[in-house]
Amino acid sequence: MNYQVKAVRGREMVLLSISAIHVEDALLQAQSRGYTPISAVAQNVVKGSSNKFPLILFSQELHALLEAGLNLVEAIETLAVKDDRSNGKSILDNLLQSLYQGHTFSAALEQQPQAFPMLFVATVKASEKTGDLPQAMSRYIAYELQIGLLKKKIVSASIYPILLMSVGGLVILFLLGFVVPKFSRIYEGTGGELPFLSQVLLAWGVFLENHGFAMMMVSIGLIAGLFVAFSQPPVRKWFAQQFWKIPALGDRLRIYQLARFYRTLGMLLKGGTPILLALQSVSGLLDSALQSSMKRASIAINEGLPISEALDKTGLTTPVAVRMLAVGERGGNIGDMMERIAGFYDEELSRWIDWFTRLFEPILMLMIGLVIGVVVLLLYMPIFELAGNIQ
Repeated sequence: MNYQVKAVRGREMVLLSISAIHVEDALLQAQSRGYTPISAVAQNVVKGSSNKFPLILFSQELHALLEAGLNLVEAIETLAVKDDRSNGKSILDNLLQSLYQGHTFSAALEQQPQAFPMLFVATVKASEKTGDLPQAMSRYIAYELQIGLLKKKIVSASIYPILLMSVGGLVILFLLGFVVPKFSRIYEGTGGELPFLSQVLLAWGVFLENHGFAMMMVSIGLIAGLFVAFSQPPVRKWFAQQFWKIPALGDRLRIYQLARFYRTLGMLLKGGTPILLALQSVSGLLDSALQSSMKRASIAINEGLPISEALDKTGLTTPVAVRMLAVGERGGNIGDMMERIAGFYDEELSRWIDWFTRLFEPILMLMIGLVIGVVVLLLYMPIFELAGNIQ
């Protein structure tokens, strides 16, 4: 982390920018340069996508350098020299300083939680016991890439429906906000008896024409209120709980959570992490509804219950998964079996996403077309009636 140190030397007062692990370290560095430090303040890093530390790229480059024969310090020194981003270079410099002081790599990573998540730290910590840091990096890279594949599939499947709803919504807003008020003025003086639904639609047009500015301000206020509400964790948590209550969607969300849970747990177990520590490391990946189940499973495992039985009793398995876990326990390859379970869940989710998008997209197009068609029909029905009366 970067610290701004206020210090004096002789009669001169200066502000020093020092990269240090903590405040005391920054003050000691200033003192070693011949200054008398007065105070040190951490410099906040502006958060943004451009300043986010590229953990996957760091893992890939570190893995390549370690496989090439460099030791850990030499590899990070090489990465620090080539990194020209201020935030990334600062993080790597802090890692080097911590390693120079004799700290382990995992301890150095723990001092910078803004860049290195608990899962990455746990992976490195397990590798320090077995001495296979390159293999640990390889496992973490494969894990992130696999997780990324499923996320990309979900995002790509969502693009077309969101685009369709956005365009359809804009068309409907244009009809209701511009076309309907124009037609309401045309029909205002006809004096003819209009169909009830056409009257309702045209009354909306008159109201919108008379109170358009107020409606626009109310809409902006509602949108701003929704943004503020969704920025609050309790509101997001409540909405997430409502999604879980939807029968089909809730089941798929549970499968998605379990897939991440098993893949992460399997990676940590294959790396040599004890089961209880591994469960503690992956707790943040689960929804609040499943975290309590995971805590009960940890207690059961700590009391001597097999992993398969503990996860089954706490609702963290499916009928297929519990059988595969039992086989993995008998064969002594529980980590590999958990990754196979995660792969099985991923395939199930992929099939469901394909099926859902193929079904949902035509239904969505049909619904938007019906709404637009009904609005246009209600606008033109009076014209059809007038044409019939002329004949």
